[in-house]
Amino acid sequence: MVSNQSLLDRSHHSVWHPCTQMKQHETLPLVPIRSGHGVWLEDFEGKRYLDGVSSWWVNLFGHNNSRIKDAIRQQLDQLEHVILAGFTHQPVVELSEKLSSLTGLGHSFYASDGASATEIALKMSFHYWRNIGKPEKTQFISLQNGYHGETLGSLSVTDVALFKDTYANLLRGSIALPSPDWRLAETGETPEQYALRCASAAEAHIAAHHTEIAAFILEPLIQCATGMAMYHPAYLVRIRDICNRYEIHLITDEIAVGFGRTGTMFAVEQAAIKPDFICLSKGITGGYLPLSVVQTTDEIYAAFYDDNVARGFLHSHSYTGNALACSAALATLAIFEQDDVLNINRSKAAYLNQRLQVLDELPISHLRNTGMIWAFEVQTDNPGFQKSFYQAALQRGLLLRPVANTVYFMPPYVISEDEMDWMVMQTVEILHKETT
Repeated sequence: MVSNQSLLDRSHHSVWHPCTQMKQHETLPLVPIRSGHGVWLEDFEGKRYLDGVSSWWVNLFGHNNSRIKDAIRQQLDQLEHVILAGFTHQPVVELSEKLSSLTGLGHSFYASDGASATEIALKMSFHYWRNIGKPEKTQFISLQNGYHGETLGSLSVTDVALFKDTYANLLRGSIALPSPDWRLAETGETPEQYALRCASAAEAHIAAHHTEIAAFILEPLIQCATGMAMYHPAYLVRIRDICNRYEIHLITDEIAVGFGRTGTMFAVEQAAIKPDFICLSKGITGGYLPLSVVQTTDEIYAAFYDDNVARGFLHSHSYTGNALACSAALATLAIFEQDDVLNINRSKAAYLNQRLQVLDELPISHLRNTGMIWAFEVQTDNPGFQKSFYQAALQRGLLLRPVANTVYFMPPYVISEDEMDWMVMQTVEILHKETT
């Protein structure tokens, strides 16, 4: 019979867990999960945990969602997977068509995770310039405090020292431009003014180096992994114009912020721009199966369309366009359409914003919200705050993973008002104990 302790022991002896110093689990036990339903996870002893981070930002419509499960089951009876080189299938075609109707971009190239999507977009941009006779355009620029994954190419355009410094000798050099994160604005400067000032700084660099730059990659509206840094959409409007004028591709990494997280289906919609590449993953399947997509323009696609095989994009993954994952993604998109999700989310966001006013009495700063993401900084001198808050939340049945002293909420969209009330109440009680 499986128990919490038996699974803990077996996992510790056989699994190398991600983003983890494994030695910490000598004193910070893993959490064995037996099942999930809605926003709740349950361990083998019946203790429940509210999934306040959507299981690393992937789960949109709750655990054990019957509609997504039914779509996967139906597809499983027809076709689980087939090589996508030389073959095709109905779910991948329908999903590609659906995504194109939503983004306005053309062909879709598939992989299994967000970092791979970043790699694909970078390689496509580099190869495009080579194919059209501008091989000198090989450099990439990104934002300070940006995160795009941890494979070597994606890590090269990531600006998180903890992840990057160890592997510095393996990485391509890249330039990180000032982040438009409005917390960095000067006193009296509005988020929009600061965003435009950062865009001007970006233009100065681009103007001097544009003949060598292939693409500018950024996370639109929210830089998630470094503390939910939020910024004004005016930055995106200005950068789109700059990239157009200096012939530089704009790659928008919507891996974490796509599919409704910012309040619109895709964050770029709030700036009314269209990127040259968009990277999608995480919520695309509702959190049920691994899948990522890079979409690009017909113009870029056409530059690879040639009799010469070497001019084609020869990148590949064994599970590219997996039929089961595509069926989960189609079911996820159907829920958006059928349930009026974006409008319902706006009501839920308004409710939680009102409930979070109780935090005003606590030592926090920069309480902020975009769509279905909330964050604030806790004023504390405790260097172990991140770990102690996480542990205290787990003890209360709440899964939250602070980034340093930034506490954030990114729950599944199916969270109810009662569940939001409970999440806020637990957070307030934890903060009272952690800051007094």
